[in-house]
Amino acid sequence: MPTDQELKARYNPEGSKLRNIQHELLKILSDLADICDRNDIRWWLSSGTLLGAARHRGFIPWDDDVDIVMLRKDFCRLERILHNMHSDDYVYQSMRSDIEYVNTFGKFRKREGEVKISGGRYRYLNFKGLFIDIFCIEKTSYIAARAARVVYMNLQHPTLYIKHRWLRHMMIRTIEVLCLGILNPIFRLIGLINPKGEYHYTLGNAWPRSTFYAKDIFPLTTIEFEGRHFPAPKDTDAYLSNIYGNWRRLPTEEQIRKAIHSEEYIEEIYGSKQ
Repeated sequence: MPTDQELKARYNPEGSKLRNIQHELLKILSDLADICDRNDIRWWLSSGTLLGAARHRGFIPWDDDVDIVMLRKDFCRLERILHNMHSDDYVYQSMRSDIEYVNTFGKFRKREGEVKISGGRYRYLNFKGLFIDIFCIEKTSYIAARAARVVYMNLQHPTLYIKHRWLRHMMIRTIEVLCLGILNPIFRLIGLINPKGEYHYTLGNAWPRSTFYAKDIFPLTTIEFEGRHFPAPKDTDAYLSNIYGNWRRLPTEEQIRKAIHSEEYIEEIYGSKQ
């Protein structure tokens, strides 16, 4: 198994584009952490960012994003704070601030710059700077989370191909009202039949299989990430095992390549986009 030093030399050596972006992401994370701390917002590192902290004490060497998560009540509070924030550096991207953005989670983004990501809807977005994903979880069942995801994403997907901007916007908003305003409250009631005490990403999210348990999360602790300490679940091993299984095992080269979001980092590491 390669050492962390060997992995960094392969994927994100100091001075590389990817490593420079990771340094910028760390700054964005620190700024967002300060906002959360000032407003008593409870949050923690999650997904690949938490995995990187646990396995590499920092970024996964090939990772080019940051993920944090919080309970739904904290997420709603943070959204209000970020929407009312007046910043020359950052913008909060959500359904409210960018009609072309249809995800049920938010992005804390740099106003300037552009992250080059492939994907049909990306070309429509108003904001394209470097970002941190902000997810929320709620107590619900897999059945409810899965049903909400299938309905919402299957209805939104065709809007990607509507060329007329006014019609696309009208359909996006109509689907949001139907799914988030009418159907999701029904799915939320179904999700209350939840004998396992599971938490899942908020209804409509693309990853309903990810399962979380309060006993693994609270009380929060901290974990080292790139020389700093950030909030983390109480039982990091159990938390990551529920998401990834054997999270200590390194992925294959093919899996690594698929995990990199931006084409320019793929080109930097592998020499081509193909």
